[in-house]
Order: sequence, then C-alpha cells, then structure tokens
Amino acid sequence: MGKIYAVGVGPGSPKYVTEIVREVIQNCDVIIGYKYTLETIQDLIDGKEIHEITMNNQEESYQKILPVLGERSLVIPFTGDVNFSESEVVDRLIEIFGNVEIIPGISSIQVAASKAQVPLDKSKVITMHVTTSIEEKKLDLQKALIDGYSVILVPRPWPKQPDKHFMPSEIAMFLKENSFHTDDMKVHVFEALTTKNETSFVGTVKDLEGKEFSDLSVMVFNQTKLDSYMNYRWQWEN
Repeated sequence: MGKIYAVGVGPGSPKYVTEIVREVIQNCDVIIGYKYTLETIQDLIDGKEIHEITMNNQEESYQKILPVLGERSLVIPFTGDVNFSESEVVDRLIEIFGNVEIIPGISSIQVAASKAQVPLDKSKVITMHVTTSIEEKKLDLQKALIDGYSVILVPRPWPKQPDKHFMPSEIAMFLKENSFHTDDMKVHVFEALTTKNETSFVGTVKDLEGKEFSDLSVMVFNQTKLDSYMNYRWQWEN
C-alpha cells in the first residue's frame, strides 16, 4: 500500500496551508475529503483522483478506496489542524489503513486567540465538536471560567438533535442557568475565519442569547490580564 497522510489545511484561506502540506498534496495520487476542505486546496488538486465525502458516506468511501489504492498515495485533508477535534476520524483511519502519517495544520483556535489577543499558554482550549457526550466538557468550561482562565472553545452544531445542539446561544443560557453573571463576561465569536466570509462578534455572553452562528464558529471567553516580563524584572535585576 502507498503512503497515507492525514493533513491539516488551515481554517479556510489557502494562504494558511503550510508549505509541507502543499508539498504532500501536490505529490499525492488520491484525495478524500469534505467539500469545504477540498475548496481550501482547490488550486493544489487539479488532475488528481478526488472523492468528496460527507459524514454519512465517509466510511463507505474509505472502505471502497482501500482495496483499489495499491501503491498510490492517499491524502485525507482536514480543516484546521488534524490533532484538534478530529481524533474520532483519525482513529478510524488508523483502524482502516494502518500506518497514517499525520501532518499538523494551523487551527482556527490559534487564529481566534490571536485576533482576541488571548495567549494560548494562559488559556484553556475546549472543543464541544465531538459525537460523544459533552457533559464533562461543560464542567471543564465552568471550572476554567471560575478559575479565571480565558477559554477558546469550539461549539457543537447539531440542529437535527436539539438536545445535542450546543452553540453560542445555548452556551450563554447554560452559563446563566449555572449562576454565571453573563452580562459582564466578555466574549468574542468568530465565523469562517481567514475567508472572505469572516465575521466577528464582540460583546457579553448575555448578548449571545437567541443569536445564531454558523457551524464554522469559534468562541473566545476573554479573562486575560496583561502580565509582561517587566512584572518579573526582579529576577535579573538583583
């Protein structure tokens, strides 16, 4: 069997596709991916064998390509970074294909943190974008906010099952129901980051109630206080 790659192609703009990922895609034979992800790398995949998939047919597509792949190389591109919010799919690819080389990409959480000027090393990163239960993640969110951390969060769009739908409006209501003062909690919501359709919202968590956002959303709860190295100059001045 040829080499199998799972690669991150960034949050949406082709400018955020790293050079190593470009090289892997250009040198591969077969591409399997979602429509939005394929559009990000459209200029790199002309002339290649392309399989567009959905959540409903991805398993069938992987199983069909396996016996006919031969020595050809296969790339499965992921929006953002392969190592964030994609573990369930990557685990399945390893089960099917065996050895899968993973190449990271730039995640929307990195871009959102930069735009909100919230440092990742002083924040908690939480994704609700999973098919498993998110009850423990809800507790993680509450604890992080109580402890004073900023939080970069990927919500969960699930419009066909309202009990699993956990987008900014639902998150705002959840926090209010759990005694958070949402009217003075600062939050950013970014949509379609790095693309021509990018939008941003800045306000309080309470302002999110009843507002709708797309499934390409990232939230940033900003509790950051400036803490530069000058606050610790005693370490080198003495």
